[in-house]
Amino acid sequence: MSERREYKRTDPAPDQHLHTSGGMTEPASKGGRGSEGADLASTDMSMDPPSNFGKVQPPEPYEGDTEPVAVPMEPDSSAAHRLQSELDDLRDRHARLAAEFDNYRKRINKERFELGDRAQAEFVGKLLDVLDDMDRLTKGDHAETSLPALLEGLTLVDRKLWKTLESAGLERIDPQGAPFDPTIQEAVSVLPPPSPDQDHTVANTFQVGYRFKGNLVRPARVQVYSSEGHA
Repeated sequence: MSERREYKRTDPAPDQHLHTSGGMTEPASKGGRGSEGADLASTDMSMDPPSNFGKVQPPEPYEGDTEPVAVPMEPDSSAAHRLQSELDDLRDRHARLAAEFDNYRKRINKERFELGDRAQAEFVGKLLDVLDDMDRLTKGDHAETSLPALLEGLTLVDRKLWKTLESAGLERIDPQGAPFDPTIQEAVSVLPPPSPDQDHTVANTFQVGYRFKGNLVRPARVQVYSSEGHA
């Protein structure tokens, strides 16, 4: 800081001008030293600016700023031992999971076969009554049984058998007179159609087909009307 200089002055004459350091002149008040003159006289015009004037000050560090802490490095031998231990653990888990899956697969296959066996046993149980009727019919006294009575007994057994099979899901396929369908029928011969509207229709059924619960068991073997040729 520069030393403050004090000026001692006497009151100027009425027509005397006040000379300032800046080269400006003002008329002094007639009433002596005025308030403005006193303030101007007391102002230090030669004060130098501060030393840090116009310079950018660096920001002050935050209270939370700390020096970086070095992370200790794991020795190579310790890292290798740890990785080997983790690898052995993963291999052991993989072996256990593979063994569990193999046991699960065997158990599922066994249960599936057992379920199929139980379904077949249930189906055979429905046929036992029909088999009993066939035994009584074949083991009876044929000398005392007339032919019409024997045929009637066979008819009753056949109806009972078909009722049992149909209740289990068996469906008979006899397409005589229907349009030919190669997905469920097998054409073994052809005939010229008697009329154009009978072209590609089934003329005769040589062997009926069967479906069980929608699945084709055996296609029907048929004779088909066709204008393209005949057997």
